Amino acid sequence: MTKKISGAEYPLAKIFSSDFDYVIPSYQRPYAWTEVQASELFGDLYDFFSKEKDETYFLGSIVLIKEEGKPLSEVIDGQQRLTTLTILLAALTAQFSGDLRTDFESYLREPGRASQGLKPKPRLALRERDMQFFADYVQGLKLSELVALDPVRLDNESQRNIRRNAEVFLQRLQTVFKGSTAQLCDFGAFIVQRCFLVAVSTPSEQSAFRVFSVLNSRGLDLLPTDIIKSGVIGAVAPELRDEYNEIWEELEVKTGRDGFAEVFGHIRMIYAKDKARRALLEEFPERVIKKVDSAESLVKSVIEPFTQAYLVAKNCTYQATSKAEDVNTSLGWLNRIDNSDWLPCAMKFLAAHPADSEYTKWFFERLERLASYMYVCAIDVNNRIERYARVLTAMEGEHSTVHPVSAIELADDEKREFVDVLQGDIYSMMARRRNFLILRLDAFLSDGAAKYDPSLLTLEHVLPQTVAPGSQWAKWWPSVADQMRWVHRLANLVPLNRRRNSQAQNFDFDKKKTAYFAGKKGVSSYVLTTQVLQKATWTPADVQSRQGDLIDVLRKQWRLEA
Repeated sequence: MTKKISGAEYPLAKIFSSDFDYVIPSYQRPYAWTEVQASELFGDLYDFFSKEKDETYFLGSIVLIKEEGKPLSEVIDGQQRLTTLTILLAALTAQFSGDLRTDFESYLREPGRASQGLKPKPRLALRERDMQFFADYVQGLKLSELVALDPVRLDNESQRNIRRNAEVFLQRLQTVFKGSTAQLCDFGAFIVQRCFLVAVSTPSEQSAFRVFSVLNSRGLDLLPTDIIKSGVIGAVAPELRDEYNEIWEELEVKTGRDGFAEVFGHIRMIYAKDKARRALLEEFPERVIKKVDSAESLVKSVIEPFTQAYLVAKNCTYQATSKAEDVNTSLGWLNRIDNSDWLPCAMKFLAAHPADSEYTKWFFERLERLASYMYVCAIDVNNRIERYARVLTAMEGEHSTVHPVSAIELADDEKREFVDVLQGDIYSMMARRRNFLILRLDAFLSDGAAKYDPSLLTLEHVLPQTVAPGSQWAKWWPSVADQMRWVHRLANLVPLNRRRNSQAQNFDFDKKKTAYFAGKKGVSSYVLTTQVLQKATWTPADVQSRQGDLIDVLRKQWRLEA
């Protein structure tokens, strides 16, 4: 049999049809998309739906083991997208009733047709551990019951992600469409008719993995910057071409090929001040090159200074006779954030104000605070881009220490939102966000000299998540409501360099401090943990007092008084 590879672009109406019967193999990782990715997907779809009335939206590709003419499709790549799109379609379907609900429900479940030998069944079967959960709550449209479940009591992270993302989609649909059936239907029609996936299929497992490897390889194929370079250097005066080509190549060596491509994306943002909706190769000439007088000016006055600023920001190598350490400290924390949306603002500032160290310190302290607010509060990418665009717009005018860029300051409502999140359930945040917050707080409490390796970090509860009857904890914490109120909050969490013996997590306080929290020499690498080691008791009053103290530190250091 010929192991033919086929690929075609299909609308979601076809992707979620009887032509495909998706199965997620047991060896695949669990469903891992969090509310951040779900919010970004919804934001991207709604933004495109609102502004591009006739264009089609490309969602990427999926790789399947699938025999031609047979629906069974083993998903090698694309399960995160297929699962999230199914949750979104379920959230949409739940808004409808009658024939409209039946229509949209057919994208979640095969209704079955006896004449064609099709039995009723879900269109997507997750890994065995989550399959029934997903079929019952999502594909069975029991979304209200799903959202009402206590996430702590769910079996695994995958199910918690499913529950939270369903909640996110339901909230966003309600916020945006306010119950308008007609508008919801239009949005649903856009998703199934104008949103496309490329399905790459082969009957051979070996071939499917080869396709997956090629699609995800990071080889030295042409990058957009290579093609842009051809046009730009070609437009330079012939007698200057060698010089400008050398400048270009030196910058690319310093940043690396991928880093250089990232620089061009950030330059596009500096000029366009909005989210990219098309490929860089299409947008860069239109949004940047056309606005610059000449190819020579583009290289010397745009690409070179912004690339140098990018290297300073990424490598934390700001130099000045004073305040350089403070600036590089702020840059270090900015680089710990798991998105680079802050970089265009940093690049624009560093390219224009490299010598004013006092103003540079002021600016980067506030950029770090703004980026930290959006990171800790899980602000989605569209709102992040819009917020940074306001800063970039304000930076177009003259600004200095005397007249600083006020747009970079947190507004009062942003400060209130930040404090509300800091006061809430920290442990349930995505691990990287909560670890960032804990380390940032620990740095505020130290003299600033501490260096942290987040790969070694684990967060542990002082008051354990499970309080044993008759224990010291039960005497100090007789109220289950108090336990639930405080267990996951900031005051009850301590950073450790590695996970200790899991049995020690439920030790009484004195034993827990010595056997679990203290290092080999009876001390901890972290100020937050050392403070707990000095406590004699850990009652609700102790935790409440500590919570107030820690929030006060964050309020002061991040200047969060509204």
